Amino acid sequence: MAFDLIAALRKWKRKVAWLQERWRGARREIERLRKEVEQLRRREKQLEQEREQLREENEKLKRQLEEAQRASKRQAAPFSRGTRKQNPKTPGRKSGAGYGQRFSKLAPPQVDEVIAVPPPTRCSCGGALEVERIEPQYQQEIVRRTFWRRFDIPICRCPVCHKRVPGRDPRQTSAALGAAAVQLGPKALALAVQMNKGLGMPHADVAAVLQDGFQFQVNRSTICRAVDRVARRGEATWNALRDAARRSLVNGIDETGWNVAAQLRWLWVAVSARVTFCDILPGRGFPQAASILGADYAGWLTHDGWKVYYKFLRASHQSCLRHLLRRCENLIQIASPAAARFPLRVQAVLQQGLALRDRYHNHEISLHGLWTATGRLEAKLDRVLAHPGRDAANRRLTKHLLHERPYIFTFLYCPGLDATNNVGERAIRALIGARKNWGGNRTPRGARAQAVLTSILQTAKQQGQKPFDVLVELLCGSDPHKILDLVPPTREVPQDSSPAPPPRAAVPDRLPSPSRAEWAIPLESVALHAALASGGGAEAPVQP
Repeated sequence: MAFDLIAALRKWKRKVAWLQERWRGARREIERLRKEVEQLRRREKQLEQEREQLREENEKLKRQLEEAQRASKRQAAPFSRGTRKQNPKTPGRKSGAGYGQRFSKLAPPQVDEVIAVPPPTRCSCGGALEVERIEPQYQQEIVRRTFWRRFDIPICRCPVCHKRVPGRDPRQTSAALGAAAVQLGPKALALAVQMNKGLGMPHADVAAVLQDGFQFQVNRSTICRAVDRVARRGEATWNALRDAARRSLVNGIDETGWNVAAQLRWLWVAVSARVTFCDILPGRGFPQAASILGADYAGWLTHDGWKVYYKFLRASHQSCLRHLLRRCENLIQIASPAAARFPLRVQAVLQQGLALRDRYHNHEISLHGLWTATGRLEAKLDRVLAHPGRDAANRRLTKHLLHERPYIFTFLYCPGLDATNNVGERAIRALIGARKNWGGNRTPRGARAQAVLTSILQTAKQQGQKPFDVLVELLCGSDPHKILDLVPPTREVPQDSSPAPPPRAAVPDRLPSPSRAEWAIPLESVALHAALASGGGAEAPVQP
C-alpha cells in the first residue's frame, strides 16, 4: 500500500513539472506574440505615414502634370503666377518720407511752339475771374508728316572708256533710276528694319506703325525687300563679326529651334565681350558649331553642357552652373524626403562655389586661397557623388555630373570667367519674341537676313552704339562691301590679370574627352590663364 502511494506521488510530481514547463513555454510564446503585435503596430504606423506621403506626392505630381499640360498648349506667358500672397505689398511708391528722392523732367532749352491758353470766363459759383499769373506747361510731341526729296543727279560719261558715271549723294540709299527712281529714305528704312529685326514686329505691323505714326504709305512687301537689301549690305560686316568671334578668347555659345519654310532649323548664337554672332543652320551638331567658331577653337567656352560643345578639344570648357542648379531644384520638388537629400547636397556644393567666387571678387581671399578652397570643394563634390543612393533620378543626375565634373569649377581656376551661360541665354531671349510673333522665316533668304541683321543690331547694343545710327550708316554707304566699325581690331581677353599657378604638365595637342579627363585642374585652362597673365590682362594684338 505504501509502495503504491509513493509511486502515485512521484507520478503526480512529474505531471506537475510537465505542466509547469508547459506553462513557462506558453508564457514565452505569449511574450513573443506580444512583441510581434507591437512590431506589427509600429509597422502599420510606418506604412500609414508612407501612404500619406505617397498620397501627397501623388497630388503634387498631378498638379504639376496639369500645369505642364496647360503650359504646353499656351503660346504666350502664363496669365497666372500661381497662389497669391496672403498680404501683398501695396503697388507703387510709398507715401510721405518713404517715397524716396523725387525727380522731375527738365524743361526744354528751346521751345518750337508757344500756345496761349485762354482764361476761363466764369467760376463754377458764377463769379468773375481775374488772372493772377501765367504758369508754363511743356509738352513733347511728334510730327506726323513725311517729306519728299528730289536728287538732281548728273549723268557723266568718260571720253576715254565711254563709261557712264552718275553722281552720288551720301543721303542716297541706291543709285537706281528710271522705274526704280522712287525710293524710301535711309531713316525710314532704318526704322523699319529696327522694328522688324530689333523689336520682333511683323512686316504688316511695321507698315501700320509707319502709316499711323508718320502718314507713311508703304506696303509690307516693300519693307520685306528693304530688309533684304540692308542684309545684303551687311554681309561683309557679318562675316567679319564671325572672324572676330573666332579670335575671341571667351565665348558663350547656345542654340535654339527656329523654323525656316516650315522646317526645323537651329538658331546658333556666339557671344564674346564685344561681339554677338548669330547664324541659322540646318542642324544641331558639331559641324554647325564648328562653322561658327572653327573646329580648332582654343579659347574658353561657356555653355549648357550639350555634348556637341565638348568636341572642341582644344577649348577650355565651363559648364553652366545655373542649369545644374535648376536640375537639382526640379528634383528636390518632386523627390521624397529621403531621395531629396542627394540633390540638396549637390546644390549646397554648387552654391558654395558661387559664394567662393564672390569672396575672391570682394578681395576677401587671395588667389592661392581661392585655388586651395576650390580643391577642397572638388573633393567634397566627389564625396557627395560617391553616394547617390538607390533613386533612379539621383543616379541619372550623378551620371550627368560625372560627365560634367572636370568643367564645373573652371571659373574658380580662371577668375573672370563667367560661371553660367547667361550671355548666350540673353542673346537668344531677344529673338524669342520674334519667334512667337511670326514663327520663323518663310525662306532661306529671309533666314540669312535674320542672322545678318540680328548680329549687327545686337553687337551695336553690346558696344553701346545706337542700332538706328548703325543701320543709317549701312544704308548710306556707297561701298556695298563696307565693314562697319563694330568689328574689334584686336583680340579680346578677360580683364582679370591675376598670376597663374605653375603648370602641372604640358598641354597636349589633342585633349581627352571630358569622360576621360583628369579630375583636377583642367590643364588647358591653366595654360590659357597663364598666357593671359603674361599678356598683362589688356587687349593683345592679333597674331598673323
